[in-house]
Order: sequence, then structure tokens, then C-alpha cells
Amino acid sequence: MKILVVGASGATGRLLVEHLLDRGHQVKAIVRSPENLPESLKNNKKLSVISASVLDLSDEEMAQHVQGCDAIASCLGHNINFKGIYGQPRRLVTDTARRLCLAINSNKPAEKVKYVLMNTTGNRNRDLKEPISLAQKAVIGLLRLLLPPHVDNEQAADYLRTEIGQTDKTIEWVAVRPDGLIDEEKVTEYEIHPSPTRSAIFNAGKISRINVAHFMADLITNENLWESWKGQMPVIYNKPF
Repeated sequence: MKILVVGASGATGRLLVEHLLDRGHQVKAIVRSPENLPESLKNNKKLSVISASVLDLSDEEMAQHVQGCDAIASCLGHNINFKGIYGQPRRLVTDTARRLCLAINSNKPAEKVKYVLMNTTGNRNRDLKEPISLAQKAVIGLLRLLLPPHVDNEQAADYLRTEIGQTDKTIEWVAVRPDGLIDEEKVTEYEIHPSPTRSAIFNAGKISRINVAHFMADLITNENLWESWKGQMPVIYNKPF
């Protein structure tokens, strides 16, 4: 397979790239700062690195980069500092999803292209009308007012749910919702659920970035798993010991 990864130099993105390369796939990575990629990745002949800020690419360049790709994975996120949270672009994840999907459609691929979005358990899947407490609703409301990245995550998933939907002729999608992210060195057992099994605000679980990357790689490369989750927003937790 040929897979395009955006956000490939991030903490989860680079792990996803590593998983895909280890499985023998060709990977294109759009990164603003290629020097942030580990040397072990940059020296891999199956990796093509595109040095660019993804939203600075023209429509023609975007279409060229997605041409021939079987899947696209977005691990984009906002830097956790004042500029990253309150500066531009505030709709980084949403605008990237929209432009990549438009680029896919402009190429008129013969086979459907998979789009895997890394999202968050703080975002509800409104297709399922997931229940949350009044207290959590209040906190989420404050997050929408105070933290633009939270709104961006919500809008990115909503774009896939409502604009691409379940019947698009060229794109299928999954939005992966990890809970509290932690760093671990090895893949461990993890659980996948259609909806959160605990409060993302008041009783958050944990999931390692390497497990999130492993699940995203499995979604892209395992057709049976993809068929189980396409058009959905699975939640992922580390399995308790």
C-alpha cells in the first residue's frame, strides 16, 4: 500500500510511520520540520518526506501528493503552548481534512481511499447520541470557549461525519478517539469500544501513543478490521493489567 501521513513528526505520527514502514508499506510524510524525524525513519527507502506546512500547499500540490495513495492518516495536533493553542491556524485539523478530501475527490480514484483521523475522547460521536453528565457538558462548553484546539477536533470529526458521511463514492473514514495519552516503549494489549466507557473529563483512562499508532496502522492495513470500524469513531484504552 501507499499511505500519506500528515503530522508525521509528532509524538504519535512518527510511531505510525514506523509501524507502516515495518510492515513493508510505502509512506509519504508531509512535515514542516523534517529534522524532527528520527534518522532511522529518514534513512528508510520506503519513506518519502515532503517538507511543507500542509495548509500552505496549493490545491494542485495537494492533489499531486494524494495521487495514488490508498490511505491517508492525520495525526495533526496543536502545539501545547500559547501560540499553538491561540495562534493561527486555529482550524488546522479541520481544514487539512477538508482539503485532503477535496484533493482525493479531484483525482477521481478508481478505488475508495481510507482517511484515518486521530481525534479525542473529549469529542462525542453525535451519530450515536452518546450520553454525558451535565457536569461534563458544562466543562466541554468551557473548553469550546477557552481552547480553540478542542473546537478544531470536534469540527474535523463532524466534517467526516456530515460532509463525507457513510456513502461517499471515493472516501471512507475512521476517527480514532484515544483517551489520556501516555508514552510507552512497546505495544501492549488495548481495548477498542464504539463509545467511551468512562468520563473523558472526570475519570479518564490511559492509552499509550504507540498503541494508538498500532491501531491506526491495523485499520489501514487490515481489511476486516477496517470493515468493522469504517464510518465510526472508536475509542481506545490500554487494557488493564
